[in-house]
Amino acid sequence: MKLLKLLAVIVLLAVTFAGGYVLRATRHANAQAGGRRILYYVDPMHPAYKSDKPGIAPDCGMKLEPVYADEGAAPAPAAQKVLYYRDPQQQDYKSDKPGLNPETGNTLEPVYATPAASSLPPGAIKISPERQQLIGVTFATVETGGASRAIRTVGKVAADETRIGHVHTRIDGWIEKVFVDFTGAVVQKGQPMLTIYSPEMLASQQELLLAERARDLMASNPLASASQHGDSLFEAAKRRLQLWDLSEDQIQQVLRTGQPIRNITVHAPMSGFITERNAYPNQKVTPDSDLYTITDLSRVWIMADVFESDIMAIKGGQVAHVTFANGSAPPIVARVTYVQPQVDPMTRTLQVRLEAVNPAMRMKPDMFVSVEFGVATTPQVTIPADALLDTGDRQTVFVDLGNGYLEPRAVVAGERFGDRVAIKSGLSAGERVVASGTFLIDSESQLKAAAKGMGAPKSQPGPTPETPAAKAPKHEGHSRD
Repeated sequence: MKLLKLLAVIVLLAVTFAGGYVLRATRHANAQAGGRRILYYVDPMHPAYKSDKPGIAPDCGMKLEPVYADEGAAPAPAAQKVLYYRDPQQQDYKSDKPGLNPETGNTLEPVYATPAASSLPPGAIKISPERQQLIGVTFATVETGGASRAIRTVGKVAADETRIGHVHTRIDGWIEKVFVDFTGAVVQKGQPMLTIYSPEMLASQQELLLAERARDLMASNPLASASQHGDSLFEAAKRRLQLWDLSEDQIQQVLRTGQPIRNITVHAPMSGFITERNAYPNQKVTPDSDLYTITDLSRVWIMADVFESDIMAIKGGQVAHVTFANGSAPPIVARVTYVQPQVDPMTRTLQVRLEAVNPAMRMKPDMFVSVEFGVATTPQVTIPADALLDTGDRQTVFVDLGNGYLEPRAVVAGERFGDRVAIKSGLSAGERVVASGTFLIDSESQLKAAAKGMGAPKSQPGPTPETPAAKAPKHEGHSRD
């Protein structure tokens, strides 16, 4: 009999110890959860489905998620005054400092002078830090500063039209000899290119010699007018040869030898490449004949096509970088010298002319190159490009309000600069926005908005001195609204 009583006492002590352990563990769990009270469980895919117990939704197999009593309460604004702190389960327990209730182990919640829910922006939602971490939410700070972006396009190398020369003769005649006899040859300024026999030029040289002898004869004439007349004839004959491009050395050669030059040599007027040749031996030429075309490629033009949406960012004198397709040569710096005034109706682009030095003749006419313009903008508000949710008809960012609260805010986006985008209105510098996981946050926001519209219980506001804390409604089993 005594043994039975002893066994009964031992069993009672074990049950009491186990109950105390479970109660203490429950209190510890409540303390770890911040004292949050679960109202019910819902199906995340069908918010109308509710249950008072955790488990699996029978219709879709989704795990039920808890709905807490404090969800939907707004974080306290900086200017909101805290009256006191109290235990959410023991409403009569109050304290003037935050902490834990030593009896229940629950975290004390602040009681504000005004209802906290009134400070929530429309559409704000709360997502716990654990859930944010689960869906990979990160935050970024809205920044203000000067941004820069690159405009990349394709350019085509062209000869500098101010560095193109043509070789003509000012007299009629026939080509005797050709010294530059192929296209692409390199010539230097003053280099002999061909010789021409011109009867008219030959006759003019004879006239110069006669004018020289007449001048010498009239110089001894006692009449001063006769001497002056002789000088005038000589100068007129000499001037005629000069106008026909006979050089001073050639004129002095005629006067020194007393013999006219039969074949007149034509020299290159500039240095460059022969890009066109029309001079051949025994060919008759006239002043209209274009014998050679010489192009100086030491400096070239680059004609770049820029879309009309970017043309306002291109200014005269702006620097651009030119790179080659194979990437074997270092980039070349070019400068914008002119912007064409007309848009191509087919490509909707505008041609921009750049001028660049052509070291080692790397760039050839009609060659394609890559052109990159660096465009600096005025200081403006920017956010990471992934933070902007653009659906076409609306542009939204999620602003961090603190304590897990997020506000979907409509903004007006501007230009994009690499991995950042400018915001024209809707944000201010220093605010925190969701930088990743935006689509999942948007889905969560729409899900909770749908739940409210379908009659789901609204979140309970924080308790106030005038309004006692709302008690959690009881649910028995599974139910559908």
